[in-house]
Amino acid sequence: MTTPNPGPRAKRAVDVVAASIALVMFAPLIAAIALAVLVALGRPVLFRQERAGLGGRTFSILKFRTMLDPALEKGLVTDEQRLTRFGKFLRSTSLDELPGLVNVLRGEMSIVGPRPLPIAYLQHYSPTEARRHAVRPGITGLAQVRGRNLASWDDRLRWDVEYVDTVGFHTDLHVVARTVAVVIRRSGISAVGQATCESLIMHRTAAAQSRLVHHAGDPLTNANT
Repeated sequence: MTTPNPGPRAKRAVDVVAASIALVMFAPLIAAIALAVLVALGRPVLFRQERAGLGGRTFSILKFRTMLDPALEKGLVTDEQRLTRFGKFLRSTSLDELPGLVNVLRGEMSIVGPRPLPIAYLQHYSPTEARRHAVRPGITGLAQVRGRNLASWDDRLRWDVEYVDTVGFHTDLHVVARTVAVVIRRSGISAVGQATCESLIMHRTAAAQSRLVHHAGDPLTNANT
């Protein structure tokens, strides 16, 4: 039996309590990671980027920095080249996400929800996929426990909408429990040949080009033009 949706206020209350407790519990670890990032990568310690949140409104997501600054003369151009061994460790253990607890306290994110994506992706969603912004984005979500960066964009966005339609305490507890298992196994960290995964813009552009090529090569289509 599905647990009824407790409503956004109750979910928000749980987020505030959970994030507050987690920040207190992990404060020594967060301080240690911050110092390690400072020594290994220098300033800034935190990575900030504009992401789309509830209702498509933008906010600045907080993560621990995992990459070196771009430097053409050092061959540091792509994300794969800039990602350090220490950065890979932070990502594989999801420790880079700990500053996101501050985003939760601010009301910009939830513990569980669709992952916040770059604002440049907004124009590439279908009307159905855009429903992912009906709830606050999360530190973890269905896509993170069903394949993470190994899953296709179509699947990940479909799971985001599924979460919107099934949001509730039971769903959130299920996702949190499975997140622990995923982090322990360090599975789905990155797609083949990518620091994380292919961008949605590149994916949708490639798909559109493929349809055009298929359309141009269809003899029935050509016969009717």
